[in-house]
Amino acid sequence: MRIMITNDDGYAARGIRVLTAAVASWAERSSSSSPHEVIVLAPNTNFSGAAAAVGEVYSRTGIDYQRVELDMAPHVEAYALDASPALCTMVGCLGGLGPRPDLIVSGINHGVNVGRSVLYSGTVGAVLSGGQMGVSGLAVSMRSRKGAPLDVAASIAASLLDDLLEAPKATLLNLNVPSIEFSELKGIRRGRISQAGIVKQTSSVFEASKGEPLAVGEKATLSITLGTAVPSLGDVSDEEPDDDGALIAAGYASLTSLRGVHEDASASADDLLRTLVSSAEEHLQAQRA
Repeated sequence: MRIMITNDDGYAARGIRVLTAAVASWAERSSSSSPHEVIVLAPNTNFSGAAAAVGEVYSRTGIDYQRVELDMAPHVEAYALDASPALCTMVGCLGGLGPRPDLIVSGINHGVNVGRSVLYSGTVGAVLSGGQMGVSGLAVSMRSRKGAPLDVAASIAASLLDDLLEAPKATLLNLNVPSIEFSELKGIRRGRISQAGIVKQTSSVFEASKGEPLAVGEKATLSITLGTAVPSLGDVSDEEPDDDGALIAAGYASLTSLRGVHEDASASADDLLRTLVSSAEEHLQAQRA
C-alpha cells in the first residue's frame, strides 16, 4: 500500500514533518502482509485557503519540483512542488512521481478546519481532489496555539489508517483535534459540520462614514469580523454539542465523513431540472423560429 502525504502549509511546516514521522512509524510497525510505502508530495510554499484550486495550469506546460528531506523522517522520499495541495494530489494520483497512492493523508494543518471553512481549506481540498480520482483520504488539523502538541493529532491520525485502507475507495475523512495533551483529551467523537464560517461579518468603512456608495475608481476598505472557523477557534456558543467546532472547544477530537462534488439526485432537484430544461428548450425553439 502506498500512502501519499501532503498539506497546505508547505513542506517545511512542522505539521507535515510530525505527521510524516508518525505515518512512517506506523508503516514500519504494521502487521499487514503487504509493506506500506510512504511518500511526501507537498507544496513548496504556503497554500492555506486554497481549497481544491489548481491555479492557472493551462498557462504552463510543467510543474517544477525538487527532492527535499524532512528532518523528522529523513528516510521518507519527499518532494516540494510548485503546486497547490490539490495539484500535488493530482500529480500523485496520476503517477507523476511514482505509483498511484492508495491513500492521501493531508496535514497537520495549523488551525482547525471546521464548519464552512472545510470548503476553503487546502488541507481538505487535497483529499477531496483525491476522492474525485477514486483515492481515499484523511485531512488532519489541530487547533492553533504556540507549541501545540502535534504528536497528539499525528498519533490519532495514524490509528485510523488501517481501517481507512480497508474502507471503500474514495472514503474521505476530516479529523480535527484540540490543542491539548493526551491526558486532557476527552476522546474522539463523530462531528457534524457546523454553520460557522471564517468570515462572520463585513462592513464598508467608507460607506459607514459617508453614507453613500463609492464613486467609480474610488478605493476603500471592507472590515471583516472573523467567525468560529479560524485557526484559533472563536465563539461556539451557538453550535450544537455534536458540531465540529463545539466538540473541539469541549476537548474532544472531531471526525467527520465528507463527500466531494457529486450530482444532486434528489427528487426535488430532478423535478426542478426537468422544468428548467423544458423552459430552456422552449426558449431555444422560439429563438430559432
